[in-house]
Amino acid sequence: MVQDLFAAFQPVVMAAGLELVDVEMKSGVLQVTVDREGGADLEALTDANRAVSTVLDELDPIPGRYSLEVSSPGVERPLRTPAHFAKAVGTTVTVKTRPQVPGERRLRGTLVDSDDVGFTLAVEGTDGEPVHLAYSDVDRVRTVFVWGGQDAPGRPAGPKPGRRQPPQEDSAPKQTQKRKQDVTP
Repeated sequence: MVQDLFAAFQPVVMAAGLELVDVEMKSGVLQVTVDREGGADLEALTDANRAVSTVLDELDPIPGRYSLEVSSPGVERPLRTPAHFAKAVGTTVTVKTRPQVPGERRLRGTLVDSDDVGFTLAVEGTDGEPVHLAYSDVDRVRTVFVWGGQDAPGRPAGPKPGRRQPPQEDSAPKQTQKRKQDVTP
């Protein structure tokens, strides 16, 4: 069904000046992901939502109730098609392989190359040869947003707030570092 919907949505999304990235049905939500060079703004997403909704009204392909969600892929985006992989060559990705694939199931590294059959990954933390995986060998591949040479900021490293920590033996005075925050117009 999802492949049929992808084919049905493709022309109307392209007519709106967007690329159809993905169509997925999860827990009663039809998720349609669109993008364009420079990113999709709210107006573009609204146009895509109307176009996709019109196609759904005409075809009525989904029995029962569901919600439609049209969005952009964000900075950490899934890679599903050979074209997605080709655009992401040179970026950091995470990979989850299928259970029958030998080796580690979760890999992270730099996407070195891709073709119509699979992709090559230089796995982080290894000095070995890059690994070639077929698209059929993976469950999920997603780009990783790298913030200033490090992963995107999340919870700070160190003790978790609210947890009691053992006393420190180092009695040196602690220094507080102030951060400057630049505001972009």
